[in-house]
Order: sequence, then structure tokens, then C-alpha cells
Amino acid sequence: MASCQDKTLRPTGATSRRHSGSMTRRQRLMATLRGEPVDRPAVSFYELNGLDEDRSDGDPWNIYSHPSWWPLLDLAREHTDRIVMRGVRLTDGPRAMGALGAERSVTCAGDARLELQTVHTPAGDLTARTRRDRDVNTVWVTEHLLKGVEDLRAVLAMPAPTPDTTVDTGPVLEAEQALGEAGIVMIDTPDPLCLGAELFDMATFTVIALTEPALFHALLERLQAWLLPRIEATAAALPGRLWRMVGPEYATPPYLPPRLFREYVNRYDAPLIQAIQRHGGYARLHCHGRIARVIEAIAELEPDGLDPIEPPPQGDVELQEVRQRYGECMVLFGNLEVSEIENLPTDTFRERVQRAIEEGTAGNGRGFVLMPSSCPYGRELSPLTLRNYETMVEVIERL
Repeated sequence: MASCQDKTLRPTGATSRRHSGSMTRRQRLMATLRGEPVDRPAVSFYELNGLDEDRSDGDPWNIYSHPSWWPLLDLAREHTDRIVMRGVRLTDGPRAMGALGAERSVTCAGDARLELQTVHTPAGDLTARTRRDRDVNTVWVTEHLLKGVEDLRAVLAMPAPTPDTTVDTGPVLEAEQALGEAGIVMIDTPDPLCLGAELFDMATFTVIALTEPALFHALLERLQAWLLPRIEATAAALPGRLWRMVGPEYATPPYLPPRLFREYVNRYDAPLIQAIQRHGGYARLHCHGRIARVIEAIAELEPDGLDPIEPPPQGDVELQEVRQRYGECMVLFGNLEVSEIENLPTDTFRERVQRAIEEGTAGNGRGFVLMPSSCPYGRELSPLTLRNYETMVEVIERL
């Protein structure tokens, strides 16, 4: 396995060198991205940032109105290095359904919010459905748009849309103003593989990606042509920001063999990453799961960061190995599981936090941010979960 140290990369620093004096949270995060010394490793609660969660919002689907969440939201706002996500915001919709010109309708049925999306093709209408339950802050896909090869052919027979490149910078600039020195905004985007894979159920996606590569590439090429100008325009309008790119995990085991990672990820993500970096931005690749056999291909993309680097058994590589081989190339974000936060006794969880910090900062490297793989999504937060989040902050602030 080749080391990324053999590549010509932008200058990086060593997080084993400490910054003299305290830093603001924004300074700490930006120094981490640039590979400069910091006063301590940054700590992020990922989606929880204390800005977007509104406890006073009376929407019955707002789980954060439950009092059990309030101490955690205060903790995120006052003590974490806040990374607030904002999607690529243009006028024709943020994901693949926008690229296909889908019509949307939303209805409520009891404690569920149901969405129907319809795409009109020459071969007939295609439909997709999602469900969001009142007490669970996630969206379940109950019907995928493409059910097989014929549906894919119908979509590919449609005229390719003209991408909208009129950027709405308001959400990013407003969040930055609200954050001040307490954190940064991270622009969030799917990659072509994410857009394409989520059109199918997982079984259909894997079969088509394995057995119909020409057709699947045609889909990815169409999505790339729609997505790249959007990212280029956004990176130019909002230079120098951190980005998160979602989707590479669809090409990792056990979904697809590692030999297809470069074919379905590198081929399409490299131009996106280069567009972000060309405008001074920082591209963070988001890839759950088993990355040991694709980490070299990830490094070849030369991203500025990687998350969440899940530990075994969810993942299949230790953080210390990633740090040793690739830590000088990219900032490592991780490597705690949300299941550990929700289930481990606090003394055991404290040991996991300490180990993640030790492995994530050992030796020389560009930087490390302590972070879980996701966040809880139920209406009531357990006392154990709150205590373990508090432990993350306590351990970091004692360094």
C-alpha cells in the first residue's frame, strides 16, 4: 500500500506541535484544516451544532422540543467546535430528483409525513415515496424511483437538464454571521454515485452496478454533468470553505468489490474535489463502513479530510493505521460510533474517547477532529447518551 507522503500535496503541519495560547473555535478548526498547530484537538458533535436545533419550534416533528435534548444542545453550542452544514443551494433542487425534474407532493397521515415524487418519462411515470415519523428524525424511503434496468433506460432516454448555476449564498453567510468565532460552515453535497445509488433499493443498485456497468456509467455521467457546474459555481461564490462530499461508501464492501471504487468514485469525484480546492476550499470525503481495501484509492483523490473512520467491528481499519499512512495528507474526523455514545457505560466510553484522541494525534499529521459517526434521532435523549457526550467535551478540555 503506497503512502500518500509520496505525493505532491499542499503543505501540512504537525498536530503534535501545540499552538501557544488559546484559540477561538473558528481559529482552531481553520488551523486544523490548514495543517497548522492547534491548542487542542477540535471536538464536533457532527449534525448537532446548537444552531439548527430549535427547541422553541412548535412543529410536532421537531424532536428537539423535548426537554431531554436541551442540555445537549447547550453543550454543543457552548463547548464544541461547531461545524454547521449547509447544502449546495440552487433553484432546481439539491439531489438527484432535481436533476430528473421530479414533481413533489407532501401529505400527512396520522403521525407520519409522506412525500411522493413523480418523474415523467416517455415510457411512463416513475414514482418514489418517503416517510418521516413524528418521533424519529430521519426519512425512510418506502419506494425507490428506479425498480430495474428498464426504468434506468427510461430515465436515460429523457433530455438532459441544464444545470442551474445561480448560487444562493444567503444560508451560508447567515450561518457564518450567527456563528461568529464559535465555528465554521461546511457545504454539503452528494457525489454522482450517491445520487445514482439512492435511486434504487440497495439490492437493485448492486446488481445493476455489477452487471450493467455501461448503463450505470451513463447514469453517473449524466449526474456528473448536472452536479459539477453547481459545485464549481458554489465553490467560486463561497471560496475557502470546508465541504463534505457524500457517497463513496456505496462502492465499498460488502456492497461492491473494491476494484470498482476507482471506477465509480475516483473517476467522478476527482473533478469535484479539484473544483473545490481550486477556489481555496477544503474537500472532506464522507465514507462509512469498511474502507481498508479502498483507503489507497481515497488517498489518490487527495481530499483534505476523511470521516468518520469507523472502528471495528463497524469498520475494518484502526485509526492509528490511517493516521500513520495518510495522516499527513488529510485531516481525520472520527472515530467514535454513535452506538457507543448511546450504549457504553461512561467509564468504558471515556477510554474509547481517550484512545481515539491518542491514535488521531499520534506522530506527525495534518490534523484530527474528535467526532461521532452520526447522532441520535429519537425524540427522547437518554441520560446515558447525554453523559457520554459530556465526557467527550470533558476529556478534550482537560488536554
